Amino acid sequence: MTAADHARDGEHDERGPRASDADSRDAERDETRTERLDRNWGDILQEVRVSLTGTQLIGGFLLAVAFQQRFTEMDAAQLALYLVLVALSGLATVLGLGVVAVHRAYFGKRVKDHVVRIGNRYLVAHLVVVALLVLGVTTLLFDWTLGRVAGAVALVAGAIGLALFWLVLPRLGMRRGEAGGRHGEVLAQADEVGRRA
Repeated sequence: MTAADHARDGEHDERGPRASDADSRDAERDETRTERLDRNWGDILQEVRVSLTGTQLIGGFLLAVAFQQRFTEMDAAQLALYLVLVALSGLATVLGLGVVAVHRAYFGKRVKDHVVRIGNRYLVAHLVVVALLVLGVTTLLFDWTLGRVAGAVALVAGAIGLALFWLVLPRLGMRRGEAGGRHGEVLAQADEVGRRA
């Protein structure tokens, strides 16, 4: 993301917010800086809602495992991985709820840009922890049910899948968007016309 992109999305450089930001409107979206910050904050909250639901499901699963009869059959490595996953689940919950805590701490203090920036960092950290959690749970299940080699294969396959869907494909999509530049909308309309024909 370029400095211009950051400025357009409501972030500012090391000198602070631009004086004209408060009154200027983004021609692309027809919104003020304040409206943009509100939109960005709404996006962050929606993403936290989605990711926290997944975190709660995984956390609930991990807690339920401890009360199963086969829990005592775990070897030392599986038990260690299980405990790490429980800790990661707790950390993911703390980070996800941290977004809300930041908002409460700064509510009404007219520092929405700061709240959006910190909230975004918490959300990114939350997603990293959730990624580790998903990889770990998959590894544990395959290890427990099929053996150590299957667990290792599940870990590698999961890491490849995660990298593909979270890193590679979004970047390829961005490149296509950049290649289209401002003509992206025209290309999308041309695709729509082509599908109708």
